[in-house]
Amino acid sequence: MTTFSFHNSIADIGQETWDTLVHRPGDGLDYPFIRYGFLHALENSGSVCAKTGWQAFHLVINDPEPVGVMPLYIKQHSYGEYVFDWAWADAYQRYGLEYYPKLLNAIPFTPSTGPRLCLSANLSAAQQAELHQAIAQALTQVCQQHKLSGWHSLFLESEVIPLLQGKGIKRRLGSQYHWFNQNYTDFDDFLSYFSSRKRKNVRKERQKIEQQTIEHRFLNGSQISNSELESFYNFYQVTYLKRGRSGYLNLDFFRQLCEQIPDNLLFCIASKDNDDVAAALYLRDSTTLYGRYWGCLDEFDSLHFETCYYQGIDYCIQHGLKRFDPGAQGEHKIQRGFKPIETWSVHWLAEAGFDQAISQFLNEEEQMMREHMSVLEAQLPFKADS
Repeated sequence: MTTFSFHNSIADIGQETWDTLVHRPGDGLDYPFIRYGFLHALENSGSVCAKTGWQAFHLVINDPEPVGVMPLYIKQHSYGEYVFDWAWADAYQRYGLEYYPKLLNAIPFTPSTGPRLCLSANLSAAQQAELHQAIAQALTQVCQQHKLSGWHSLFLESEVIPLLQGKGIKRRLGSQYHWFNQNYTDFDDFLSYFSSRKRKNVRKERQKIEQQTIEHRFLNGSQISNSELESFYNFYQVTYLKRGRSGYLNLDFFRQLCEQIPDNLLFCIASKDNDDVAAALYLRDSTTLYGRYWGCLDEFDSLHFETCYYQGIDYCIQHGLKRFDPGAQGEHKIQRGFKPIETWSVHWLAEAGFDQAISQFLNEEEQMMREHMSVLEAQLPFKADS
């Protein structure tokens, strides 16, 4: 008999149980953001907790032994999600209803598509499909029992969307810009597929880094020193403070990442005259590079593009990675060879009175999103015959 249990800490579930279920045999380095080490570091550092509006409520599926896990949080706000539902919360407030708390299946502060429910590899495809439906029903019941406004699952793999169908469950289309490796031999080979003008623009940006005598180096989590890590964290915080607020994550979180998943972790550090002036944090798995955080103390021409994009592309080519996900938003990525791709989320809201309005909104949003992606596709820098 299948049963569901909910846990207020990932430590209550344990690393062996969690990572056994999220590991994909034969893949080498796993998708980093759902690994125990990443999620535990968020909680253990205090970056994710009830005080910050992220109360862990992780799901374990038992039959009778654990056969699946899902990261879940009871949220008191919509910060750090990157699928924006502020308008929905405002609509609730106008009608005198409470939108928060809500139930969220996502990776905190991480707009990167990947597994959001991990099931045992011993389950058949039919069993997995059946469990998806049962889990959707279980989440709905939990929302009703705990008076949560609804549940939301963000940045899902596209093949999961058809499995999460049911009364009131709605899908939502988003977009990001990713780079894909077409077996390029080096960066110049990649640029050879650009139109002449676009190719010159990128080369000029990279030349500006050379002219400013800025150099870059990559370090993984086990190679970075305490002083280098503290410098990175200072860069990270300064970037957020320029926007008028502090970063979501604390230094202890990054320290724990270096200890827990060092091989998934990459720091790209920029230096000038032997002083570190900027840094970007990447994570990786066996096929994909993920750009996450960046910061600098002083402004240098084109340094952001070099540290966050071009160095990442170079790394993917050198290490045979197939895709580079540089993070959310940023249409300026298009002219640098990042293609628009679909991202998906699903949503269920308990208040049926909003059903029709939200369905209409999502249908119109999806149509506009597809039209916008088509326009952006036409702006890619590649030659017509590429």
